[in-house]
Amino acid sequence: MEKLIEKAAVLVEALPYIQEFRDAVVVVKFGGSAMEDPNRVRGVLRDIVFMECAGMKPVVVHGGGKAISRRLEETGIETRFLHGLRYTDARIVQIVDEVLHHEINAALVRTVAEFDGRPVGISGKSVLRAEKLTSRDPATGEPVDFGFVGRVVGVDPGPVQAALDRRQVPIVTPLGKDGGGQVYNINADTAACELAAALKARKLVFLSDVPGILRRAGDEASLVSTVRRDEVDALIAQGVIAGGMVPKVRSAVAALDAGTQKVHMIDGRVRHALLLEIFTAEGIGTQIVG
Repeated sequence: MEKLIEKAAVLVEALPYIQEFRDAVVVVKFGGSAMEDPNRVRGVLRDIVFMECAGMKPVVVHGGGKAISRRLEETGIETRFLHGLRYTDARIVQIVDEVLHHEINAALVRTVAEFDGRPVGISGKSVLRAEKLTSRDPATGEPVDFGFVGRVVGVDPGPVQAALDRRQVPIVTPLGKDGGGQVYNINADTAACELAAALKARKLVFLSDVPGILRRAGDEASLVSTVRRDEVDALIAQGVIAGGMVPKVRSAVAALDAGTQKVHMIDGRVRHALLLEIFTAEGIGTQIVG
């Protein structure tokens, strides 16, 4: 009996959060090594189904870098990264498109359906308008050619909003297309931020393989639980926010500026990380607020 009472107490603790976030749009970016363990993937997707059943409107934007690298290796194509972005020629962009849609997205949709959720796969090509990403080498000033890597210049949230209105769970690939139909590989973090901004999502959650922003690299006890928007530049200058976390945080700030209320960065390796962050007072990661 005592265990049953404890279970009931957990539900009661979650009640204020269920009430607060009823009908709230929550964009969840899911990628990196958090997607490599099938059991972990199933756990995250089960939590997303729980969120939908509790009245929230989750939207999943997924990556797929490691699966793409494996397919390229099988095909005999060398993987090259330039300034943290995968060089994507015409052949590679076809493989990226195929892996994201027919392998990763399809598997995520099947798993959500197994938990009696109502998933729908949505191609980023129908949502994200893109153009070729241009950049210069910071050391030499020379132009850097990333191939068919794109930057988002517009978002049509219509297909995603329509799915949410049907009480479905949209699962979106990070690809974009220009006016001429050319497909571009889009960084999944950026795709999630742009979509969250367009939907004016209540929350944007990054699930990755780090616990959040750490004041001292590698020291999980130094986790920064809350970062205000006006603290970001100073934390970058101090090196607290560094490396691949910098563009992620800057994109998060852009989403906040566009109307997203909070951005969360949590460790997707922790069981029920999503539910712990959203439905408890303490949370487990870093939240970025305006």
